[in-house]
Amino acid sequence: MAIEKILVVDDSATDRFFLTELLETAGFSVTGADSGEDCLDKVAANPPDLVLMDVVMPGLTGFQVTRMLTKDPKTANIPVILCTGKSQATDLAWALKMGAKACVTKPVVSADLLALIKTLG
Repeated sequence: MAIEKILVVDDSATDRFFLTELLETAGFSVTGADSGEDCLDKVAANPPDLVLMDVVMPGLTGFQVTRMLTKDPKTANIPVILCTGKSQATDLAWALKMGAKACVTKPVVSADLLALIKTLG
């Protein structure tokens, strides 16, 4: 499945803007969500090909939303990449345990993120 539509989920408007610009410049169609709850609503209404999600958010965390998406048969096939502000191996291990395909550290390195997305498409 080719990845064309990406949902960027981050409570930081600055981070959402940066990731949206990066992904749109690379040719992707991007939608934004500012919370885990908003992410779930948008995925239900218009499923993306990929979810790029912050870990630390008020309300539902990225870990919780990832688990919900990957355990639901209707959304289990949508790959999730988590973004963390910490470069700890525990975040990566937890992300993978929740069903994420990968975990990247902020600030996101553009070339690395695009290469990772290409491997999932």
